[in-house]
Amino acid sequence: MTNGRVNPAHRLEDQGITGLGNVYYNFMEPALIEAALKRGEGHLGKGGSFLVETGKHTGRSPKDKFVVKTPAVEPHIWWENNPPMDPAHFDVLYADMLDHMKGKDYYVQDLYGGADPAHRLDVRMVTELAWHNLFIRHLLRRPARDELDDYLPEFTVINCPSFNANPERHGCRSETVIALNFEKKLILIGGTEYAGENKKSVFSLLNYMLPEKNIMPMHCSANHAPGNPVDTAIFFGLSGTGKTTLSADPSRVLIGDDEHGWSDRGTFNFEGGCYAKTIHLSPEAEPEIYATTEKFGTVIENMVWDEDTKDLDFDDDSLTANMRCAYPLDFISNASETALGGHPKNIIMLTCDAFGVLPPIARLTPAQAMYHFLSGFTSKVAGTEKGVTEPEPTFSTCFGAPFMPRRPEEYGALLRDKIAKHGATCWLVNTGWTGGAYGTGSRMPIRATRALLSAALDGSLADAEFRKDANFGFDVPVKVEGVADLLLDPRRTWENHDAYDAQAEKLVKMFAENFAQYEAHIDDDVRAIAIG
Repeated sequence: MTNGRVNPAHRLEDQGITGLGNVYYNFMEPALIEAALKRGEGHLGKGGSFLVETGKHTGRSPKDKFVVKTPAVEPHIWWENNPPMDPAHFDVLYADMLDHMKGKDYYVQDLYGGADPAHRLDVRMVTELAWHNLFIRHLLRRPARDELDDYLPEFTVINCPSFNANPERHGCRSETVIALNFEKKLILIGGTEYAGENKKSVFSLLNYMLPEKNIMPMHCSANHAPGNPVDTAIFFGLSGTGKTTLSADPSRVLIGDDEHGWSDRGTFNFEGGCYAKTIHLSPEAEPEIYATTEKFGTVIENMVWDEDTKDLDFDDDSLTANMRCAYPLDFISNASETALGGHPKNIIMLTCDAFGVLPPIARLTPAQAMYHFLSGFTSKVAGTEKGVTEPEPTFSTCFGAPFMPRRPEEYGALLRDKIAKHGATCWLVNTGWTGGAYGTGSRMPIRATRALLSAALDGSLADAEFRKDANFGFDVPVKVEGVADLLLDPRRTWENHDAYDAQAEKLVKMFAENFAQYEAHIDDDVRAIAIG
């Protein structure tokens, strides 16, 4: 039985997926919420939001993600970062999953990955849970209703949380599995209800496919000046660095908050929505994101709420600190209608340096940009995890290693070439500590960070006087209006300058040790930075 709008010549049966119960194609938000409520998948929240818990998986399972090792992809995959799955194991996994699905109802969304029609990927999402269908309808891009009549999916993602994999039978690690088969154009997800696996599986696809078209896939947010898409800025950054907060500047137009491509035509968002963390979210600090938590159709994931009033507790992390809300991009008033921008004029690499060594902003050469892009540095702080008693470095190459099927140097070279071709200016921005390491110093003032970013984006910072940093060799401004001179020189903010020098030496060594894995694959100018 089929329901909803779909290309009549391309139902699931035409893909060899038969024997299911009801199949609901391309339901819109009201119907998906009705279905999810009827099936007991969650609760209706304030304003028509949907409240859900994801069980034991409240985050991604990167160790359970596999790439099927076929001849066509074998030379191109970064296997140290992407565990291989044998094609025979995948075939058994697929057959067992289809057998498990028989007689059960499923929901299908035919969507686009990518706002640029010239480079988008047509992705069919098949989900066991109605609310997963609602989630991915927000997060990917929605075709017009009449486009569905001729829609032909290029890739299909099947997400079946009730299916548990068998490691011995399926060649995986646990009962949870995410298996990408580029040859068969299939992704299978089982054993987890965490919705983020849906969107990140598509991101991984694009990260593999787009470099072949000379398109740089990026784990970044992006915005542009009002009425001037040519003045585009992108923001790379790992969790906790301020990527979403700093890009959501009300004085600029938001292109997107997480995943973008950079082609010969400019910047484009991969997604049609946002998946924002809600822990400690407040109406004062981020009013528009806060407001989405009471809008119709927003998915509220793993938050504690009052059973009587449905009020959300933004500070209770008893379920997880990774509590989130998912909503369409147009819920944000300054969001771009097209999700397109020009070639980045400024590239911001955000880091949270808990060692108190890095300056609040530094200008990078193209080679230095590649070095810091491949490094992907931020830091954990004492108390965030058991056993962490002092700042610990975290290096996630390309600011998103779990989603990178290819070797990181390939993405780094693409980025450097595009910087050189289009003349982008690159900045490293530290939103971490100053005046000492975590526990001694203080967090970088957000007002100073915003002032420095504003000066970088409006071009005035380019006219400042710069000094050469003694540790990393990048250019650091000496004086910027609205920012204390002292703050621009981290060594001067420390009471004990010798202690700063020792801490800086320690951090430089950590960078060098981490970067050694890339030295055999990079050009001499970047290697020169790595070895000092």
